[in-house]
Amino acid sequence: MPRSKKGKRGSSKPGGKNGVKGESGASDDDLASDVLSHYSSASESASVLEEGTGGEPVDEQTAQEETEDKLKQCIDNLMDKSAKTRLAALESLRLAFSSRVLYDFLIERRLTISDCLERSLKKGGGEEQAAAATVFALLCVQLGGGDEGEEGFKMLRPILSTILIDGGANVSARQSCARALGMCCYVSAAEEGEDLVKSMTHLESVFMSSYPNREGTLPTPKPGIPGLYSAALHAWALLVTLCPASRLSVLLDLHLPKLQACLESSDVNYRIAVGETIALLVELGRDIDEDFEMEDSDSLCECLKGLATDGNKHRAKNDRRKQRSIFREVLHYIENEDFTEEKIRFGVEGVYIDSWMRRRIYDAFKEILESGVRHHLQFNPLLRDIFGLGAPLILDSGVKASKISRFEKHLFNSAAFKARTKLRNKVRDKRADVM
Repeated sequence: MPRSKKGKRGSSKPGGKNGVKGESGASDDDLASDVLSHYSSASESASVLEEGTGGEPVDEQTAQEETEDKLKQCIDNLMDKSAKTRLAALESLRLAFSSRVLYDFLIERRLTISDCLERSLKKGGGEEQAAAATVFALLCVQLGGGDEGEEGFKMLRPILSTILIDGGANVSARQSCARALGMCCYVSAAEEGEDLVKSMTHLESVFMSSYPNREGTLPTPKPGIPGLYSAALHAWALLVTLCPASRLSVLLDLHLPKLQACLESSDVNYRIAVGETIALLVELGRDIDEDFEMEDSDSLCECLKGLATDGNKHRAKNDRRKQRSIFREVLHYIENEDFTEEKIRFGVEGVYIDSWMRRRIYDAFKEILESGVRHHLQFNPLLRDIFGLGAPLILDSGVKASKISRFEKHLFNSAAFKARTKLRNKVRDKRADVM
């Protein structure tokens, strides 16, 4: 079976003194602004960009070359001495990676980018670490579930884990590392290997700090820590969907009772994260055993009813509304095994979110890709495979089929990508449709 050719270290070189100016002489802030502006309106299906040099239309190939030149300069700027320059480059790459599928461009530069991200994670400040972790998660989504993505994850997993569990590290950096650890481990198809076990253990060590003590009292977290708990719990829940039944049974026994106690948390977003995770775990438990029930389900339902009808005036109105909505869904599922189905539309297609597992996976990609998630559902074979959408549709004759087929061939010929667990296969619902 053919394998995709291994990429080489990028050959691009820093431009100008300290890399502050590239060949065009533009400042880094101008460069970042150009890339951000371009990707804010990018469309994979556009074959012509109207505003070219001198007001003339620019064909797709020319526009692509100009864009790649800007991205190459951003990659060069990741090695700059100025933290401001590196942050601008990371932000430009973040928006670019989330807005388009760039596999062909990145495959030959992945090692250079990974080396730069490793340097930022090891030596950068908190803001730079947070940005680098996010860009790395996006890089894994771009590269897909084959050897290249797994190679990068094995390289950076120990660093992400080190920052995550470091109580003295910047909280925003730890949150970003939690999300990146969960996403990259999921995408790399780590399954029941060492990377999956270690990643889940590190994430557990973070959110288990929110569990009640021996006296049953919940700890009082420092500012910002509930957000870290939520990020770690969500990332862990994503990885739970990869676990085999034998491991799931252990996790259910260990975590469900403690998580139920955390529904009393003072932070609304963490309460919601806990409620969604409980629903997911119960769903997975019922998948193993259709007669599965929590030990104290009556107490859980009473607690959920209270949260679903919470009218505490001390809470913000939007927080109360959001909490009531989520916990009505959780309660309805626990009592009736009924999930409130949602349909995500993109282009002429749509995908159904009809289970807690499917929602957790979709939400995880949405957290990383933000507004670009629909574009990736439309064109990224990784997401299309995970959600059972098949090959990307080609609706515009200006889109070259060769650009898509190369990525498809890489993914679908990859042994690592094919070696998914049965649980992950379950998420590929056959009801994804074309409008």
